[in-house]
Amino acid sequence: MTALALITEPHDTDTVALIIFVALFVFVTGIGFGAARWRRAKLEHLDEWGLGGRRFGTVITWFLLGGDLYTAYTFIAVPALVFGAGAIGFFALPYTIIMYPLVFIVMPRMWTVCRANGYVTPADFARGRYGSRPVGLMVAFTGILATMPYIALQLVGIQVVLGALGVDGDWPLIIAFLILAAYTYQSGLRAPALIAIVKDALIYVVILVAVIYIPSKIGGFGAMFDAAEKALPTRAKPGSLIPAGADAQVVYATLALGSALALFLYPHAVTAVLSAKSAQTVRRNTALLPAYTFLLGLIALLGYMAIARGVNPSNPNFAVPDLFLSVFPSWFVGVAFAAIAIGALVPAAVMSIAAANLFTRSIYKSYLRPRATHADEARVAKLVSLLVKVGAVVIILALPTKYAIELQLLGGVWILQTLPAIVIGLYTRWMHRWALVAGWAVGMVLGTLMAASQDFAPAYPLDIFGLHINAYTGVFALAANLIVALALTAILREAGVADPGDETRASDYDELAEGAALPAPAAEPASEPAPVA
Repeated sequence: MTALALITEPHDTDTVALIIFVALFVFVTGIGFGAARWRRAKLEHLDEWGLGGRRFGTVITWFLLGGDLYTAYTFIAVPALVFGAGAIGFFALPYTIIMYPLVFIVMPRMWTVCRANGYVTPADFARGRYGSRPVGLMVAFTGILATMPYIALQLVGIQVVLGALGVDGDWPLIIAFLILAAYTYQSGLRAPALIAIVKDALIYVVILVAVIYIPSKIGGFGAMFDAAEKALPTRAKPGSLIPAGADAQVVYATLALGSALALFLYPHAVTAVLSAKSAQTVRRNTALLPAYTFLLGLIALLGYMAIARGVNPSNPNFAVPDLFLSVFPSWFVGVAFAAIAIGALVPAAVMSIAAANLFTRSIYKSYLRPRATHADEARVAKLVSLLVKVGAVVIILALPTKYAIELQLLGGVWILQTLPAIVIGLYTRWMHRWALVAGWAVGMVLGTLMAASQDFAPAYPLDIFGLHINAYTGVFALAANLIVALALTAILREAGVADPGDETRASDYDELAEGAALPAPAAEPASEPAPVA
């Protein structure tokens, strides 16, 4: 049985909606292929193919980051969680509010040092900062591992809207991702950057129309909250409008905090940041991106609107599609569903590019072919981006959707374990490379075991020193990681265990002037470089 069979339910084919959906999909496909000619450059260089030449300004970066971080699964899953459980689904709002001030401080510094050294990925930075290929491999492996199920879940968003349109079978999904693979291979990061503009415009129009029009059909916002307040306690797992009890409140707070710390550690988020033309562009975007938080709050309210409308899907993922089908005319349904599907293409493309960059720099070049030229790197990255997409399709078609979701939930726990090497590494070189690896291993194993013991629920009930703490698993795993890394660093420093030199310089962390030119590309290697421990 395929995953599609598990998440779809019978819907009649809506011909008008399907035609509009296909037309918009074809339109963005043309944009994707045409992006290769936008700001013409040599796409045989990884900087150009994988980072858009690091020349995106404030507007393009804003659309790219928004399109990258607010995925199709967000538009399906957040209101579905609110529909089924109530208040806990709103954790996404405080976490984005917490996140952007942190990003405002940290990410311009990351952009600056990566620009100064020609780093393409966070793993490049970790390898150079600690003079250690194993540390770079650790960050790259974690990034690829956490990203794969994330790409697969973009397929869930497309599957849901195709199923709601009455399209049966897996072939439309496969065709959509073949098209995505083709224009990503040809155009690199330029394709999702341009498509993100269309995607975000459609999403804003659809959501603003929905939150104005739908309340007129359900008796207003007061009636919406009244209906939700009555319905949520009757769920199989009772929900509420406000987190009930200390346990639920701690879970809510730590889930928001952990998610805020994790999101910009994902390779696709870093890729979008590094494509900006200056550190000031990154700062401007972190000041502007909270506009998406406002949009996310409106999207979450669709879950309550579905309750008030009397929508009763067999799977909560269909709450929003069924709500739209019950309220809007066919032509608008086509526009709305196209917006959700296109919303899957942008993050899936950036994620596959980010994973390909990680493999190329931290595995292929570091271990398999140290003398690889810039053209070799670009060629391998393009091929790996195709394989990543194929892997995502296999995950979603071969495994029940439940397992893909569980892996994605684990992704947040896993990616948090790279925080010491990346974020702390941006401010101090004190941490020892082997301590970082040991702390990472402890956090990865402990976090995975904790999550598995709770059937992959996001929270873990920990009883320690007579205290009962029910909190986000990722926070516990990160705490264990930091304790091990800090303690072992102190021991290794005291013992005088050798640590390789830092490839970066203090001046590399000074913000470059707006519009500063890229450093000249390094010469092609003429001989095997000396191995780095």
